[in-house]
Order: sequence, then C-alpha cells, then structure tokens
Amino acid sequence: MLKHLLSAAALLASSLTLSVGYAESLPSLDNTKPWSIRMIESEMTRFPEAWQIDWDEKPQWDYVHGLNLLAITEVYKKTKNPDYLRYVEGYYDMLVNEDGSIKTYVKEKYNIDMVNPGRVLFFLYETTGNVKYKKAADTLRAQLDTHPRRAQGGFWHKKRYPHQMWLDGLYMGAPFYAEYIVKYGDMSELDDVFLQFELIEENLYDEDTGLPRHGWDASKQQKWADSETGLSDNHWSRALGWYAMALVDVLAIVPTDHPKTPWLNARFQSFIDAAVKYQDVSGNWYQVTDKGDLNGNYLEASGTAMITYAIAKGVELKFLPAKYKKYAQKGFSGLVDQMISVKPDSNVITLENVCRVAGLGGSPYRDGSFEYYLSEPIRPNDAKGVGPFIMAAHFLDQ
Repeated sequence: MLKHLLSAAALLASSLTLSVGYAESLPSLDNTKPWSIRMIESEMTRFPEAWQIDWDEKPQWDYVHGLNLLAITEVYKKTKNPDYLRYVEGYYDMLVNEDGSIKTYVKEKYNIDMVNPGRVLFFLYETTGNVKYKKAADTLRAQLDTHPRRAQGGFWHKKRYPHQMWLDGLYMGAPFYAEYIVKYGDMSELDDVFLQFELIEENLYDEDTGLPRHGWDASKQQKWADSETGLSDNHWSRALGWYAMALVDVLAIVPTDHPKTPWLNARFQSFIDAAVKYQDVSGNWYQVTDKGDLNGNYLEASGTAMITYAIAKGVELKFLPAKYKKYAQKGFSGLVDQMISVKPDSNVITLENVCRVAGLGGSPYRDGSFEYYLSEPIRPNDAKGVGPFIMAAHFLDQ
C-alpha cells in the first residue's frame, strides 16, 4: 500500500506541474455545477491540451483519449459549450491527416485498443462536415478486415497476444464496429459484431459467480490460462466494467428489430444481475470483484464508474427495468462520497483510488493472480476512471 501511495503522489505531482500555469490563470471552478461538468473542467485544468490527458508527454493516438473525449462529446451534445468542442477537435486535428491517415497509429500492430478512439470521429464528421474524419474512420475500419482472429471468429486482443480475447477488447472494438456498420456499412455485418459477444458468453463465464473472467486463451498455452478452460483465474472489476460498457453501448447502436438484439439485451441484464451481487454496501466494487473479504483487496473507482454508467444508461434507454436505477445511484453516491476529493482553493476535483493498469501476460509477466491485481499501482485521476465517471454523472447528476 505504501508503494501505491508513493506512486500516486508522484503522478499527482507530475500532473500539477503540467497544468500549474493554466490553473493559476483560471478563476475558481464553480462547485454548484453538475459533477460531469465539474470533472470535465477539472480535466481541462489539469490538461490544457487534450493530448496531455493521462500525463502524456507527446501526442499519440490512444484509447484513453478516445474514452475521455467521447465522454466530453456526450456532455457537449447537451450543453453546446464551445470550449468542449474545441478541446475535442484539438486532439483529433493534431493526429488526423487530411487523407484520413492517423499519426502514431500503426495498423500492423493489430491492437484492438487503437480502434476505440475512432468513435469520436463519427461525431466530428457529423458536427463539422470535414471529410477527413470519415476517412480516418475508414482507416480504422480497414484494420478489422485483416485483424487476427480465433478460429471461431473472435478478434485477438493484440497481435502480440495470440488466440486471446479479453473483456477489455469488446469495448475497444465492438461499439466502433457496430456504429460504422449502421452509419456506412452493410447491415449484415452486424452478425460479426454479435459474434464477438457470443464467444464471450459461451467461453468466459464462471458458473459460481455468473460473471466472465478477465481473459481467455483459446490455445491454453499461457501460464495464466487454466489448462482445461483457457480462462484466467480472477474477475477484475475494470474488465467487467469494460464489458458492461460494451454491452450497453452496442445495444444503443444496433437496431432494436435486429433478430439478435433481444438476446444481447437479455445477456446484459443477466450480467448486471450478477454484478450487483458484489456491489459493496458503500456502492463501490472491489478491485478483485468477488473477493472483497480477502486481505489487501480495495474498493476501486474505475470499475465502479464503468458498471455504474452501464446500469444508468441501460435504465435510461430501457434496456433495464427502472428498478435497477437504485444500483446506479448507489454506485455514483459511493464514487462521490468516497472517491472524490476537492481542492479547496480552486474547486478542482480529483478521482481517487484508480488502478493504473492491469493485464495478462506480457513482459514483465502478469499471471492474473489475486496478488497480481493488488500489486498494480493506484493513482488519482487516471483517465480510465475519469471518462466513465463523466459518463455516469451525465446520466445521474442531471
């Protein structure tokens, strides 16, 4: 825990150094505004340019920027605040070329994460009419034509993670894929989007918890994979959150009369029914979801924000019955009461207790054990918590 605190302190110091000049030039933020706006304005104080999100030192095409800027676009649609639009455009204009090529993006890496920032391109193209955004979406869509797949048709998480599907990857690829098809493609291709979920539902679930595990190695070769099932050992709440967001976002995109939409909706409700069984009395979810009673486990903000958002949006769009809203309200109250701190002199808000990163395999090797998930650093204002917090607040603090 000391290591976590020291890491968080160092990263916070870095973020303050990055934005101190901008922050000193601003009046105190308005603490009477909705939480979604307070977090957006706090992020814009920490990171005056959107490419700096998550303490990046140089502009790069990355999923965390896509996550946060998508959240900001959703709030922009309601507020029409031109500062939010300029902030979003600044990032994409820095990286998207007129011919639709994308700086720092390398298709040949076949990293499903890099598809996710493309979701904002649809909004920018429709808002500005600039065709370069549509061309950039075409560039990302082309990756999916040759992206490595399992024999059954599931996208590998990355080229360097062969035969593996992670819950994270469903959020990174499926909503973009579905929206591109609905807007510009052949509607028959939606079957391929549903297939990605079908493979998760068929292969990743733990019968005891009713929830999917973090990852599946269909080749069963990874040290983290069970020799019989190919599954990783644990439930990581952020991975569950990625999957929950993928489910609800795709449901919001695909036609309600598609023959597979009712199936996906039923699977979404079943997933939420299982997830809320592990919601702590505080409203938050633990880092390792189903092991809250084990020493060292902790309540974690990003998984909580993601699941809370998914439930809130699901209720709003009637994918879930209205009675489920109590779980979203409880989750959001837990975030605000226990995970948000406010800087008194500026009213800049901070989201605490966010796991910085977690994965499977790689180098150094991540074995998916309970101890592994607790060993990863905790830091404030990690983008993977901030974006979902904005989105949850967008539905719940109106």
